[in-house]
Amino acid sequence: MEYLRNIADVFVTMVLDPRILALILGGSVSGLLVGVIPGLTATMALALLINVSYGMPLEHAVVFLLSVYVGATSGGLCSAIMINIPGTPAAAATALDGFPLAKKGMGGLAIGTGFIASFIGTVFGILIMLTLTPVLYIIAMRMGNWEMFLLALFGIMICGTLSNDKDPIKGWIVGFLGFAFAMVGMEEIYAFPRFTFGSLQLRGGIPLIATLIGVFGISEVLSVLQEATAYKIEGKIGRVIPPFSVFKSLMPATLRSGAIGVIIGAIPGAGEDVGAWLAYDIGKRRSKDKDKFGTGILEGVICPEVANNAVIGGAMIPLLALAIPGSPPSAMFLAAMNLHGVRPGPMLNVENPLFLPMVGVALMCASLAMVFWGLLLVKPMVGVLKIKREILLPLVVPLTVIGAYSGGMRIFDVYLMLFAGVLGYILRQMDYPLAPLVLGLILGPLADVSFRQALMQSRGTFMPLLRRPIGLVLMVAIAWLIWSGIVRAREYYRKVDFVGGD
Repeated sequence: MEYLRNIADVFVTMVLDPRILALILGGSVSGLLVGVIPGLTATMALALLINVSYGMPLEHAVVFLLSVYVGATSGGLCSAIMINIPGTPAAAATALDGFPLAKKGMGGLAIGTGFIASFIGTVFGILIMLTLTPVLYIIAMRMGNWEMFLLALFGIMICGTLSNDKDPIKGWIVGFLGFAFAMVGMEEIYAFPRFTFGSLQLRGGIPLIATLIGVFGISEVLSVLQEATAYKIEGKIGRVIPPFSVFKSLMPATLRSGAIGVIIGAIPGAGEDVGAWLAYDIGKRRSKDKDKFGTGILEGVICPEVANNAVIGGAMIPLLALAIPGSPPSAMFLAAMNLHGVRPGPMLNVENPLFLPMVGVALMCASLAMVFWGLLLVKPMVGVLKIKREILLPLVVPLTVIGAYSGGMRIFDVYLMLFAGVLGYILRQMDYPLAPLVLGLILGPLADVSFRQALMQSRGTFMPLLRRPIGLVLMVAIAWLIWSGIVRAREYYRKVDFVGGD
């Protein structure tokens, strides 16, 4: 009862505060505009706005950043439907049926259906988050150093597996590259400098925010400008708000996609795009109209849009309970909370019992603002697509420089950001995923400290690990990921060699 009372108190406080309502409305519409423009992702938006939120009170920063997160995740459907170019990776699956609908003159109906589906997915994820996170707090309190080390290792491994399903080894390589970057600087137990090569600047470690901005901002700009695809609006907007009967007849697909999104969101590093593609694939297989998928049906829009927004709530579950982000944008939110002195993890419920209700209420209000702006501003947002990327994206670069510099007030951070951007661009060109790099950088300190503390407690022996059930389960899961990943990689390269030989 106290938990429900906290949620109600936070809700009343937020709704009655005009400043918070203004931040929700402003953040959601800003996120929508970011999502509409191909090349500007939710991750990039949060990376650039983290330092803007630094001077805000905690509750204001939470509602603003989460509003941007929800808006940017949903906004990508507009460009996916109208020009067949997803505004964000999370909307890529939406284009498969959204664009054919636009060519039929039903673009507005597809967009309206997508925004309402996004709202349903967000609410579904919020309810699961508020229900499961307190339970996970209890489980997390019983986990020791061995379990935290294995959990961090499992997060990097499964993120690498899901980020590159054809060749998981590439994902693992990038994940442990991020892990190696996390080892740079003063280690956290004895404050001994590692891998600094005599540089005083590196003693502080690799700055997370500057690296995130470089990996997801600069590399995105370089990749998109290289494509230089011209925009062309196909079809008319038409009717926007769908009839209620559309969702009534597709309620099983909606609930199934929401569950898929939450599960994928709770897996470290998987992200919104994985949830959307999986929901679309399963929706197609289970649909009565499976032959019509890809030709322009609303079910093909609903499935991915419900899922990619349900991922938001799912990604908050491991982030709040274990300090392990479930997606790249949630990693940005974790970095922002660290700036504000909030430490997500098992002790969060003790140190700040109102934080979880605050996140839930903020996401709920943000989803309402998102669907309001989305249905109201369809035509202006589609008009934004006419702005050439060659003009727009170079304007983002100064913002990345400001964001990287303001994090630590060091020009060295700007250099690191540029290095991370070039590295991210090279990895993209070589078909290496970027999400494991970020997760490795975030989970590296947790894995390092937990492993060394566990060895200290056990006096250098691994035997206590064999008496811990959760640790044994995690070890079996990691072993299975390694075995299945190697098998998949061998099959993939065997096919590539076969095609190349022909």
